[in-house]
Amino acid sequence: MADKRQGLPLRSIRPVEVLPGFHRFAEGSVLYRAGGTRILVTASIDDGVPDFMKGLGKGWITADYQMHPRANPKRRETRDGRDKPLSGRSREIQRLIGRALRAAVDLDRLGERSIVIDADVIEADGGTRTAAITGGFIALAMAIDKLRLDRKVLRDQVAAVSVGHVDGQYALDLCYAEDSTARVDLNVVATAKGGMVELQGTAEGEPVPRSDVDAMVDLALIGVAELCVVQRKALETVGVDLARLMPG
Repeated sequence: MADKRQGLPLRSIRPVEVLPGFHRFAEGSVLYRAGGTRILVTASIDDGVPDFMKGLGKGWITADYQMHPRANPKRRETRDGRDKPLSGRSREIQRLIGRALRAAVDLDRLGERSIVIDADVIEADGGTRTAAITGGFIALAMAIDKLRLDRKVLRDQVAAVSVGHVDGQYALDLCYAEDSTARVDLNVVATAKGGMVELQGTAEGEPVPRSDVDAMVDLALIGVAELCVVQRKALETVGVDLARLMPG
């Protein structure tokens, strides 16, 4: 497993590379890599909100998630939503991305406008949903910065990481090989301040003691804090100051 992490220990996040502002049309965009997973994420601003939100004076954040046909070693024959209905997995992930990023935003301060996050996985090696959330926050912050509102719209940074119990050890930011053999794996979405947004987890077979779950969540929060540093540095390179967008 060390080869999958370029010699890094299991308790560390995989190497991360971030290219913000790669898309010239979208208000916010990022090419995000975590280990062998690469995702293109854009954030697009639309005037108006869905019908169920109209007249409330609040904004909305939603997401779309797709896998490129060659995101895996073997090409998929069809595309979700075009050649066949969107898969249950893709629907579940895009709803997760939307929920996670709404937690980062004070929708009352956004005004009656929507921001759509499009996450397209071009290479998958585990952690696609967590990478989409972490990269999605970067694109989202860029888009909100473009609005130049006279109020602070963001509540806090939001990032996500997977964590698991692999070969008798706790592992952070699982690649596919680790995830597929893990005794248990969790996806943890949290804020820079350590607030929990969402926790998804499954034991594969034997139930897991509460103490193991607590230890894995603690490790995941360390990973989230590291990813929040990555987010801030990436945003600084394109001139986005988070202090201008959220309370200190």
